[in-house]
Amino acid sequence: MYNSAITAKTEMVRVSQDILKGEVITKDMLQVVEIGEYNLPDNIIRDKDNIIGKYANSDIYKGGDYLIADKLSDSPLVNYAYLYDFDGSERAISVTIKTFAAGLSGKLEPGDIVTIMVSDFGERKETITPVELQYVQVLAVTASSGLDTEEYVPDEESNYAEDEKELPSTITVKVTAEQAKLLADLEIKGKIHAVFVYRGSEENCDEFLEEQKDVLEEIRVQKEEEERLAEEEKLRLEELLNQEESPEGLDESSDDGDTTVDDIPLDNEGGEIDAIE
Repeated sequence: MYNSAITAKTEMVRVSQDILKGEVITKDMLQVVEIGEYNLPDNIIRDKDNIIGKYANSDIYKGGDYLIADKLSDSPLVNYAYLYDFDGSERAISVTIKTFAAGLSGKLEPGDIVTIMVSDFGERKETITPVELQYVQVLAVTASSGLDTEEYVPDEESNYAEDEKELPSTITVKVTAEQAKLLADLEIKGKIHAVFVYRGSEENCDEFLEEQKDVLEEIRVQKEEEERLAEEEKLRLEELLNQEESPEGLDESSDDGDTTVDDIPLDNEGGEIDAIE
């Protein structure tokens, strides 16, 4: 019995060539081989159809490890995958971090909740914290090279990787169209600072973002009401102006008691007008 288990054979799928992370796996990259069944992991994939069309989660080498579900993905692996979650109702905008301190000294991470503060704003050089930007979520922190900070790979020979790590140049945040417009204006007129608020569970992050949505909705309703009142006032003033400009008392007939030319008798012989006493 024991010897039978050791010598039992089974079929499994292996790659016939090296596959790089992110590549879609096609039929010609795979081969079915027969190997000993003893001590094989339970989660190895034995059927090509369960692999073809999927994407490699990591580099897979010919003749290497077994193919298991964790090494595959149903969705393509792309850089900046966070941009693929947008449905058109929100926007992503990057703003410049003009000083190291303004970006929380390089400590910000994707998913963090931050408050946007602006210093040296406008002619009066004020520091403001717009209520529209109390809670926004960081999508990425990017160095001047264009690499997001989590993409950085330190030199293996470095004794202290932090010395080499590029400092953040911009942060990308998820916002509404109105927030994006405000951020663009603030970047021109002042210096943007990211004030850290929260890092943690997705559920708690959503609570902050929902609170911000409520504030934005209140602002939208208030703006619409102000616009409605302004339009009503405009129409009222136009109506008053039209009343002032319209002619009054214009009538083709004369006032009572007035004498017209037709009422004056003419002299039949001389054609002269008789004097009216």
